[in-house]
Amino acid sequence: MKFVIIGGVAGGMSAATRLRRLQEDAEIIVFEKGPNVSFANCGLPYYLSGEIDEREKLLIQTPESLAARFRLDVRVEHEVTAIFPETKEVEVSHGGESRKETYDALLLSPGAKPFIPEITGLSEAKNVFTVRNVPDVDAIMGKLEEQPRKAVVIGAGFIGIEVAENLKKRGLDVTIVERTPQVVPTLDEEMASFIQKELENNDVQVLTDCAVTSFEEQGNMLRLENGEMLESDLTILSVGVQPDSRLAEMAGLTLGLRGGIVVDEHYQTSDPAIFAVGDAIVVKHQITKEPALISLASPANRQGRQAADNMAGRPRLNQGSLGTAIVRAFGQTAASTGITERQAKKAGLSFQVLHASGKDHAGYYPGATDLLLKLIFHPETGEIYGAQGIGQKGVDKRIDILATAIKGHLTVFDLPELELTYAPPFGSAKDPVNMLGYIAMNVIEGLSEMIQWHELPEELAHGKQLLDVRNKEELQKGYFPKASHIPLSELRQRLDELDKEQEYIVSCHSGLRSYLAERILKQAGFTVKNLDGAFSLYQAVRPDELCYPQG
Repeated sequence: MKFVIIGGVAGGMSAATRLRRLQEDAEIIVFEKGPNVSFANCGLPYYLSGEIDEREKLLIQTPESLAARFRLDVRVEHEVTAIFPETKEVEVSHGGESRKETYDALLLSPGAKPFIPEITGLSEAKNVFTVRNVPDVDAIMGKLEEQPRKAVVIGAGFIGIEVAENLKKRGLDVTIVERTPQVVPTLDEEMASFIQKELENNDVQVLTDCAVTSFEEQGNMLRLENGEMLESDLTILSVGVQPDSRLAEMAGLTLGLRGGIVVDEHYQTSDPAIFAVGDAIVVKHQITKEPALISLASPANRQGRQAADNMAGRPRLNQGSLGTAIVRAFGQTAASTGITERQAKKAGLSFQVLHASGKDHAGYYPGATDLLLKLIFHPETGEIYGAQGIGQKGVDKRIDILATAIKGHLTVFDLPELELTYAPPFGSAKDPVNMLGYIAMNVIEGLSEMIQWHELPEELAHGKQLLDVRNKEELQKGYFPKASHIPLSELRQRLDELDKEQEYIVSCHSGLRSYLAERILKQAGFTVKNLDGAFSLYQAVRPDELCYPQG
């Protein structure tokens, strides 16, 4: 059996090594058009600052090491220029010459390519780069040797955030320009606001709802759509990626969403002898069941192994993807899995949202830091649609647990039952994930009714009264305009100050005390709802709508 794989890195090399483990006698050829067949593309931004201190650490395997360990025929700087499905051949260009290679089964793992927007003056710019592979980073490092002062990162997705952080750590003045209203589009607005604040606290200028309309002076000046000009010695384009499906299209294979290669549950394309994996393929989102493009290393590795099984005659199904991802911005971490609240609305799903605050480990143990989790779930069945997390530490652990719960078809009713490791340095007796389950159960069973931060202005406009149950000292850090104030510890004794004909919304700092107040008031005959996320969440998203004591 002769297998030909086009493209290395995550998907292609996972497939190649798995095929060798399954079929020792097979002929396996990997064609990689670049100079590196196996490199840590997710580590590229961290090399810019020196956090990854040696270029060689980015190079995971070489053709020689792969040949020695797996007997793979890896040919770098060999570009496949055409596929001929009818004769099962590929045309390969190397060193100015072309030749054909036959195959019994072919795997496409071409990945994705940076999306290059049509911006006036871009072709004349001398200082604009993308971050996709080692040669890209080599070019940026060459520019950094000229000691540029000002850098502009266009795009505030994961790569944009990582590049901005590492250029700032290198000592550059950094500005992020993002066309949409928020950074990190895989998060909802209120969660992304914490990352934007962290960037700004570290002297990264963030311009959202803004776009670059032209490059001038060979890229040294950028004109924004509002007419303002930005000076830039170094500009990084990070506005997204698109499937590199040119070969598939030329071969007549079926393409789908945004040009992605359509595959079935076994990773077969419209030609049964051709398989495809990685950033170039259209996957099924596990929650919405809709086509999706998910450009992440973990799914590509999994897909490569599964495709190899299928190519070797071991049926393996693609069960869909969640898009679980994580990013660091200086001292804050943001992670997500499944779908956002925004996507749930767009998909027309019936859903409920809640936020839960906690600590990464026991609060009484030194070094505990704040953690904020968001859960999107079905309001009756408790099916988990998605989750997001923000914090300094422990975010990865909680989102990984929730991603596993979704993959395992657990519901919010199962979350309190999860037995998670606990000792004061590592967690809490009631882990924040357990707390998500308790809160969600209260909502589903009618013990608590919530409104979201973005619903508050409309609720107040319709005559509801906001009741803040924080202590007086906490009000010095900010308070809601026109809110009533009764500390939770005094609430039972002061119920006569409230009107049972009035509908109330209760708030505290994070939501726990307001839930306690909600239960007190409801059992006393009041109509009341809890402001989910409470004052701390509202302050993160809409600080200008709050009041702050003078001095």
